[in-house]
Amino acid sequence: MRKTERYQVEGANSLWHVYKTVPFWKVVKNFVVIQAARYTPFLSVKNWLYRTFLRMKVGDQTSFALMVMLDVMFPEKISVGRNTVIGYNTTILAHEYLIREYRLGDVVIGDEVMIGANSTILPGVTIGNGAFVSAGTLVHKDVPPGAFVGGNPMRVIYTKEELAQRWADDPIYGNK
Repeated sequence: MRKTERYQVEGANSLWHVYKTVPFWKVVKNFVVIQAARYTPFLSVKNWLYRTFLRMKVGDQTSFALMVMLDVMFPEKISVGRNTVIGYNTTILAHEYLIREYRLGDVVIGDEVMIGANSTILPGVTIGNGAFVSAGTLVHKDVPPGAFVGGNPMRVIYTKEELAQRWADDPIYGNK
């Protein structure tokens, strides 16, 4: 189960209550910053924008590829560790608006994590240090450190130990 806080709403679906849950001008500012960062090719500028204007925790040497879409409403609930790669067109959400409730959850991405292109990370998920997320994966639950996961729904393809065995003779990944 993902680690989210649930907030019940009455009447119309929770998206109709959006500006009761997050200030309008915060969403506007976040949208502008995220859109500017999505298109900039300068990794250090992206990280500076995220840290400065979105209050995200972003580790040194972390790389957000072009078109990464961060949660516009609650980006401060996203933290990304050191030397991590977030692949092209990945979406990272810290909220979900449903019919009778909305949910908020921190997203914690560890150090030296590789997230493949076109993945979606849902609220309340932790991705452990050294994990690999295959392209196009829906990350709907926690990812163990060092694991290789993929698919929709996501499943563990290789554990940390299985990967170490597979890569034992690999000149790049083997001698860790």
